[in-house]
Amino acid sequence: VVAIKKVLQDPKYKNREYEILKELNHPNVLKMKDAFFTQEKGQEFLNVIMDYFPETAYSIIKKHSRKNPIPETLVKLYSYQMFRSLMYLTRISICHRDIKPHNILIDPKTNMLVMCDFGSAKRLVPGEPNISYICSRCYRAPELIFGATEYTNQIDMWSVGCVIVEMLIFEPLFMAASNIDQLVEIIKALGTPT
Repeated sequence: VVAIKKVLQDPKYKNREYEILKELNHPNVLKMKDAFFTQEKGQEFLNVIMDYFPETAYSIIKKHSRKNPIPETLVKLYSYQMFRSLMYLTRISICHRDIKPHNILIDPKTNMLVMCDFGSAKRLVPGEPNISYICSRCYRAPELIFGATEYTNQIDMWSVGCVIVEMLIFEPLFMAASNIDQLVEIIKALGTPT
């Protein structure tokens, strides 16, 4: 049983996902088994074949509540696996740039966790600017909100921290409707940045 992700290859958009997926090889990062291209109505699609995982961190969080929390042992196990995936990605200089509960797959039978969806990922090169408008808002690091174009994998670490807290409180920690509101929520919790 496999999953197939179908991605439009928009010529106006630089899609690095296929090249990055070919390189990835870690137990806590979803591995591409194979890929093929198709043409439909004059458009090209990349079809990526991967292992199938029945749950996401998002679906696990939604099945629980403060009255029925995720067992502490599982939160620790999932956190450990997220940190392992980050350590691997940092070592090979790839920044995921969109870590959120939807992009974390879990097999509830084995409690195996893998990071997925490398559509926003990029190999970071020191001194090379990056876009700052990246990552889903609730999981966006403060430096991105301030418009930083030179950043490190620490933005992924911030996102993982937000996901872990969400596993404990069952809602995003920094929920906001705009970047300014997001910054206000972060400052309320952590104080004013330097």
